[in-house]
Amino acid sequence: MTGRVGTEAADAAGDAEQGVDFARQMWDDDQASRGLGMEALLIEQDHAIVRMPVRADMVNGHDICHGGFVFTLADSTFALACNSRGWVTVASGADITFTAPSRLGDVLVAEAAVRSAFGRSGLTDVTVKRESDGQIIAEFRGRSRSLKRA
Repeated sequence: MTGRVGTEAADAAGDAEQGVDFARQMWDDDQASRGLGMEALLIEQDHAIVRMPVRADMVNGHDICHGGFVFTLADSTFALACNSRGWVTVASGADITFTAPSRLGDVLVAEAAVRSAFGRSGLTDVTVKRESDGQIIAEFRGRSRSLKRA
């Protein structure tokens, strides 16, 4: 009996590793995120951390980082977390709440965690913070839909 439980645990670990490898490959192929200077710091099953420096071309007319870039950082981090199970998974919707501004020179860090995965659907929360002081910049909730096994 112990051998069977051990084998199931090994199979689950192998599946998790394959899922994370799939998410890493997706990240390697993501020219949009790379073009914005994003760097994946951590990719685990159901969890990811990505950082992005706020550049001059990301600042709007109010001298703050344009919300679209903050959303994109959160969305890219969301994508890593929800694709880490090895299924091609896309967003079916997302909401964001901006809680504080970020400015030129800030480095933003987004952390995503899958909160619920049911059938082919999922919910993932992402918190975006300023790296220097931990100030929360935005809270994002993404809804996902898995399409097929990678």
